[in-house]
Amino acid sequence: MPQEEPKPLILSQGASKQGVVFQLRRDPPGTLEMPGLENALIAIHVGPAARVACRREGRWFSGTAVHGDIDIIPAHVPAIWQMHDENDMALLLSMPGKLLRSVAESSGLNPDKLELLNRYQARDTELETLAWAIKREIENGFPSGTLYMDGLSLAVASRLVTRHSSLTVRETRARQSLSGHRLKQLLSFIEENIAEDLSLGQLAETAGMSQSHLKSVFREATGTPVHQYVVQRRVDHAKRLMRHGGLTMAEIAQAAGFAHQSHMARHLRRAEGAAPMELRRRMTELTAAD
Repeated sequence: MPQEEPKPLILSQGASKQGVVFQLRRDPPGTLEMPGLENALIAIHVGPAARVACRREGRWFSGTAVHGDIDIIPAHVPAIWQMHDENDMALLLSMPGKLLRSVAESSGLNPDKLELLNRYQARDTELETLAWAIKREIENGFPSGTLYMDGLSLAVASRLVTRHSSLTVRETRARQSLSGHRLKQLLSFIEENIAEDLSLGQLAETAGMSQSHLKSVFREATGTPVHQYVVQRRVDHAKRLMRHGGLTMAEIAQAAGFAHQSHMARHLRRAEGAAPMELRRRMTELTAAD
């Protein structure tokens, strides 16, 4: 009998009243053919770097997706995805055209001329911040309620219209000096060495600049200070290890690069508002629900 192809693993999902659908999913290695959808699709890469390729609108895109990379696929645009490893995890947002047109009209723009741009592994600190807020909500069972998710959905739609569409308002500031390949290289280095005691000197050497300059341009490029970014990636890695199970808290702390178990506990409480054991219980319940 032919073997059934591996299916995506849906980790969490939900929807807002405006019709925006959220889904956190992991795709196995292989090829995924996606027909043109009625809604625009926004995909934000989560976690370790993943080798992926995509064909849409007659063009092939390929490269390494790092945490925070954003793909924007306009409505009715078919796509073929190729996943080359086990690391392809993404937060997907399905955005109704009706909501996008409404936002354009409310912003004093012509909704009849609205078309989202086709983006591959783009960076947008504002959109990324909104995505992580959505991710926290769906992972924790929507503790802030419907109104909060509706507000996040509206903010995402507004950002798409004003920065990623045919109606985009051009930014006049100079191009950031930490962007493109250099930024991707640095973020990949952090992911690949998250268990290590990363120093500012190591990161500056990887980026090819001084420590003081890195601190300045990293915040401009990501919206987060470099130290805070590394801590958040350690927190996310620890949560992922808790979900998979099999490791003690001390082992998880070491694998996520924390100095010791209490160091991890302090940052988990600060970031997630819960002690490690409570967080592990939540992660276990989510896995059981899947």
